[in-house]
Amino acid sequence: MKQTHLTVIFPASLAVIGIVLLVLWTALAPTSQFARRKPGLDGTPETAANTDNRDLVAGEPTMGPGQPAPIEGAWSGFRGPNRDAIATDKTPLARRHAPEGPPVLWQIDVEEGYAAPAIRDGRVYLLDYDAENELDVLRCLSLSDGREIWRNSYPAQIAPNHGMTRTVPAIEGDSVVTIGPRCHVACWDADTGACRWLFSMVQRYGSEERQWYTGQCPLIDQGRVILAPCGKEALMVALDLQTGDEIWRSPNPRAWRMSHCSIMPIEFTAEDEASSERMYVYCGTGGTVGVSANEGKLLWDETSWDEHFATSPSPLGLPKNKIFLCSGYDSIGAMYLHLEKSGDTMVAKPGPELDRKQFNSEQQTPMLYEGHLFGIRKHRGGQFVCMDLDGNEVWNSGQDKFGNGPYMIADELILMLSDEGRLVAAEATAEAYKPLWEMEVFDHGNEAWGPMAIASGRLIVRDLTKMACLDLRRDPP
Repeated sequence: MKQTHLTVIFPASLAVIGIVLLVLWTALAPTSQFARRKPGLDGTPETAANTDNRDLVAGEPTMGPGQPAPIEGAWSGFRGPNRDAIATDKTPLARRHAPEGPPVLWQIDVEEGYAAPAIRDGRVYLLDYDAENELDVLRCLSLSDGREIWRNSYPAQIAPNHGMTRTVPAIEGDSVVTIGPRCHVACWDADTGACRWLFSMVQRYGSEERQWYTGQCPLIDQGRVILAPCGKEALMVALDLQTGDEIWRSPNPRAWRMSHCSIMPIEFTAEDEASSERMYVYCGTGGTVGVSANEGKLLWDETSWDEHFATSPSPLGLPKNKIFLCSGYDSIGAMYLHLEKSGDTMVAKPGPELDRKQFNSEQQTPMLYEGHLFGIRKHRGGQFVCMDLDGNEVWNSGQDKFGNGPYMIADELILMLSDEGRLVAAEATAEAYKPLWEMEVFDHGNEAWGPMAIASGRLIVRDLTKMACLDLRRDPP
């Protein structure tokens, strides 16, 4: 009888003590990270207040001590030159490094957030934030040492709300285009930092700011800036890159609002493969839409994949006119669409769904590489997985987990960054998970969710408040 009491009292006492300690911890010593990892339960307002009465006018560039680096190569915007997160330059990358990892060329402080850089002509462009003066700040940095070449800014009132910066600039020719957290769109001279045009999508199109600010990254395609303001009268627009003047706009008959994803260009190929049609695909709050790249005509829309709390991953075009959609806030983790065309009518038919245990993603967009899908699955802590095009798992990274971190492929290496800033390189193969090296990039790294960028073997990564450039080259001088 005495032994029976002990077997009950002892574990019960431990449970009570554990509950008391948990209550004391959350009540007396809450951490900001505890709050941030509870989306929807953290007091996030539906929309952030904006009491800024300043005129929306950019300033003059302020010059810094940095110089453009004599380094070729480009990462021209969100997910790189082809918007697929796969590097196109042929710089050989090392398969081995010293135990401490590849050399860190430079590291700088950045404002709290997830904004990521674009790179070209030895310059690094980052839309950062000046919290003291309440300014969105485009910074042009030297790729060689991180020193600032110039900066320019415009007024923007941002309060910390899961970070204060969000997006990736887009570069074409001598222009850099940015979208700020509060729906401000600007075009800048890439060399001098002078602002060419600037407007608010809220004021021009009636866009609605989302609960975590704007996560949409600009697209420059065929000399036009493509945006999805999702206002009352414009779902999508094309602007002249040089002037900002509107070329076409698509109606918004279902009154969809912005999601946090970005527009993706996709080619529809006729069944006989005799012709193709370029379109822009975007996930709004109520579904997915395809818009003609030439004239802005609504080609199709589909409402099966509506927004569940938030949609951040962008639509991914697959072979045979399929589209892969994913999110991280529902039991359904992913879904396929299949585009078909009959005469002049195009339809998107909903296809198979993937349970969140098969694949889901809260923030990052998967990669299509050599006939397979690669990406970090949110479920179970962020395993990196390889799937066939039907969503069947080929391999996963096992106990190697990455949370919500970003990833890319360069020189046949998969580069993966964990929430805490642990960088892992693995062979880019569908055969198996084959890690080669890893390093802790940041001391006490935190929320390293911003996309990575690479040019000529220089990889730029960031966590919530720091940005670093690593030399991954196989044969550095």
